[in-house]
Amino acid sequence: MINPELLRQARIESVAESLREDIGDGDITAMLIPADKHAEGRVITREPARLAGKEWVNEVFRQVDPDVKLEWLHEDGDQLQADDVIFRMSGNARSLLTAERSALNWLQMLSGVATECARFAAKVSHTKVQLLDTRKTLPGLRLAQKYADTCGDCSNHRIGLWDAFLIKENHIAACGSIAAAIAEAHRIAPGKPVEVETESLDELRQALDAGADIIMLDEFSMADMKQAVEHVAGRAKLEASGGINEQTLVPIAETGVDYISIGALTKDVRAIDLSMRLV
Repeated sequence: MINPELLRQARIESVAESLREDIGDGDITAMLIPADKHAEGRVITREPARLAGKEWVNEVFRQVDPDVKLEWLHEDGDQLQADDVIFRMSGNARSLLTAERSALNWLQMLSGVATECARFAAKVSHTKVQLLDTRKTLPGLRLAQKYADTCGDCSNHRIGLWDAFLIKENHIAACGSIAAAIAEAHRIAPGKPVEVETESLDELRQALDAGADIIMLDEFSMADMKQAVEHVAGRAKLEASGGINEQTLVPIAETGVDYISIGALTKDVRAIDLSMRLV
């Protein structure tokens, strides 16, 4: 789970960077407008979407001009239909136009992540499985994207390299064995979740015997996955991973695994089509 204060600080910093790259030393086009001109506007979605990114938009306008007023008609996590008005705004015309692109960039990107997550989650809603994101995020935008995942009915895997162990093939090779790697993890950080990536039923048995909390089934066949679920029988959590797509998602969920991790939820982002109109 993302620490709220960590998320807030990341949001402030990333919004400031997005404004620096867009505005530079001044919005010269906005200067065409009289400095005291007032305007009102609204943002609509041109397509169905799951909303995410409200606080990033609020932060954009706060940093550009805290006197701008926003009226939100929907909240993060809401399902939107094409042509829905997401929020209305009023304030200095220059400020509205200067903030427009950065605000929409955040909202369309994060809503795009949430929308894809919601689409995948709906496919497996009849099972007990939880869909997880991964660390395959856009550089510098991890916390924002992981927040958006939760708006789309998915859950977060570890946030980074510091909050949980994920022991992979190279870690195992360097430590000498699965058992040695797990024992060292428990010694280094007692209480932190220990997950082990396995590539066979034999490795799964080793990880289970050594006390792994979560066992990743990396590109297991469907038959081996079902056997893994039967063998583990709830003694550890099981996570399916590797090459999962829309064709294999539902059959994998129906094997009874606890988690399915999908890198595409964050790395293959398609922005939602949004539009801001002044009135």
